[in-house]
Formats: sequence, C-alpha cells, structure tokens
Amino acid sequence: MKLTLLFKSNKARFVLNIDKPKLLVALLAICGFFFVSGRSTHSPEENIARIQYAKSGLEQQANEVDLLKSSTEQRLTGVMLKLADMQSQIQRLDVLGSRLVERANLNPDEFSFNQMPSMGGPLDSSPVDIQVQDVLLSQMTSMLETIQNKTQELTALESIMLSHHIEQERRLEGKPISSGWLSSYYGIRKDPFSGLPAMHKGLDFAGKEGEPVLATGAGIITWSGSRYGYGNLVEIDHGDGLVTRYGHNKELNVKIGDVVTKGQSIAVMGNTGRSTGAHVHYEVIRKGKQQDPLPYVYRKSS
Repeated sequence: MKLTLLFKSNKARFVLNIDKPKLLVALLAICGFFFVSGRSTHSPEENIARIQYAKSGLEQQANEVDLLKSSTEQRLTGVMLKLADMQSQIQRLDVLGSRLVERANLNPDEFSFNQMPSMGGPLDSSPVDIQVQDVLLSQMTSMLETIQNKTQELTALESIMLSHHIEQERRLEGKPISSGWLSSYYGIRKDPFSGLPAMHKGLDFAGKEGEPVLATGAGIITWSGSRYGYGNLVEIDHGDGLVTRYGHNKELNVKIGDVVTKGQSIAVMGNTGRSTGAHVHYEVIRKGKQQDPLPYVYRKSS
C-alpha cells in the first residue's frame, strides 16, 4: 500500500509518496499525542474531589485513633481502680494480721503485716504509653506477690492460733460438774465401807443424780463402760501422758474413740459401783500415776 500527496500552485509543484510503514508510524504518533494531551488536562473540579476524598480518609483515621485512645484511657482507668481496690484489700489484711499477731502474743517482727508493700518501677525514655503499661504491670506483679506472701503468713498464723486453741482446750482446769460440792479430797481417808484408813486417789464431787458430768479438757475417749470399783466409768486421754477418769456414772454419753471438747457433757451423775451416794469420782493420771486433781480444779485460765 502506498499513499501519494500532491501539492500544486502557480509557481511550484510538490509530490510526497508515503508507504505503509511510514503511515503506521505517523498514525501511532498522532494517537499518542492526543492520549497524553487528554491525560494531562484534568479539570479543577476533579482535582478538588481527589483532595477532599484524601482529606476525608485522613479524618476518618484520626477519629479511629481518637476512639482507640479514649478506649485505652478508660481501660487504664479501670486498671488503676482495680489496683486501688487491691491496695485497700492488702491494707485490710495488714490490719487483721496485726491484730491476730497481737492477740496471739507473737513477735510482730516475724511477720510483715506492718510493712507497706513494695510498689513502682523504673522509668526510662520510652514513649509515655509504654511507660504507663510497664508501671502498671510492675505494680500488679508486686501486689500479687504481696497478696501471696500475706496469704501464706495468715495461713501460718491460723495454724499457730489453732495450735494455741488446741493447747487451751486440752488444758485441764475446772470441776467435772456444773453444780454440786466437793465431798472428799485426795489422800488417806477413812474407807466408807470398811472404816479403815485407805488411799483415795481422786476427788469426789457430790450432787443430784441425773446432773451432767463434764470433761475438764479436750481429748479422746479411751474407756466408756463398767469397771470394777468405778461403776460406769469414762476415761479421757488428753495427750502428753495426761488422763482423766470420771466414775460412778448413771449413764454414759460417749463411746471409745470419740473426740470430746472441754466442758462437754460426757455422762450423767449416778451411784454405780463402789459408792454410797450420787457423786463423781474424779481422777487425774499423769504418766501412769494418780495425781492430786485439786490444783487442776482450781487452775487459773492462761
């Protein structure tokens, strides 16, 4: 294919022959020119629209960041309130622990109830939000350790006081009756049946038949039944080689193996066995030997 252009005037004549390759190159050049011209001629309205779109996107991002900041501040406020509540609980534990230590007559230096819990943490040049997070985590860790330590101390204090309570409960003191009178003492006396001098190895407390017989200390029942001379007998082992006996009962309220507390009714006063009237024969045995129960009866509470 070939294109011929003819230009003719009164004075000159011009002929241009263009073959197919040259024609294609010319057409492509013309199209590229118009395309580039069209791309580079946006209207002002289009440019303003593009700017407003970008601006709205930035504003939306700013709002999202602001909401995130507010949410984070609210969470931090909640954490701070929780930390304050934990601090008040620790202070209440301190007050309770100090009172218990004082009541138990223990050395307060062996416990940390009067010491303020360690708090805080190092601050560096890191961003503020990271500093706050580090400080809060440090405080929470410190408080949790403090609570764990004080819980262990309270557990130990509870064990100590429980031990003191057990010692107090099994401490022998008082009479084995709630009403009545001391009718016969420990030692040599005239036997009421034979009239001859004989060793009386306990105390006799007389009263009305049917009155309760009381344990003078906490312990374990090692005998509950009839026994020669004693009639219906109750025997209590209080530990450390200390045993008490309660004889001549009408009825028994306990059985072997029972654990009894101080002041518990273990029997009903009677007149069984080798007896001349309703009373309780009370013995205190220490390491296998009868002791005079009188010092235990009038023992002052510690």
